Amino acid sequence: MKKLSIILVLTITAIISSCNGVKREPGSIYMPDMAYSRAYESYADHSNLTEKGINYTAMPVAGTMPRGAEMPFHIAQDAPGDTTNYYASRAVKNPIDSLSKTDNDEAERLYLINCGICHGSKLDGNGPLWKNGDGPYPSAPKNLVADPIVSVMPEGQMFYSVTYGKNLMGAYASQLNRKQRWMVIKYVKNKQLAAKAAK
Repeated sequence: MKKLSIILVLTITAIISSCNGVKREPGSIYMPDMAYSRAYESYADHSNLTEKGINYTAMPVAGTMPRGAEMPFHIAQDAPGDTTNYYASRAVKNPIDSLSKTDNDEAERLYLINCGICHGSKLDGNGPLWKNGDGPYPSAPKNLVADPIVSVMPEGQMFYSVTYGKNLMGAYASQLNRKQRWMVIKYVKNKQLAAKAAK
């Protein structure tokens, strides 16, 4: 019993003496990057991070999209000689339901700058490069209003053609962003509907 009481007193003394005082210095840290976070506030001033030895480039993570951006066109360009994706693009719907007066004016401006040179200001395929056969272009561009194929072409297929190019028409993805391409297609579709209603 005497030995048990001595062990008990020594154990209690050890516990009390080890808890006496606050340890101010940390022990060995195995992973300092995890113990001391280099976290930063997203909208804080980051100009002094390099002075602190933190390499922060303020660039988004690769593969991410900016807030408010539209989803990318999910149909890839066909391999030469293949038309699978071209026909699959028929199912894609235009995210723009209607154009306001301002958007319609902008879509018309974009059409005249990028498309009117070939397809004409009236969408009749008689632009400055064709001029009823007197222009420098060797063949007539498509009549976007009266052509039996183009006048009923789905908007997704038109978007595919404008994005990747089709036959002699080149791609316009570098000249027009995604929203602008959809706006121009909506403008063309509105002109096609107006021409059908006038018949």
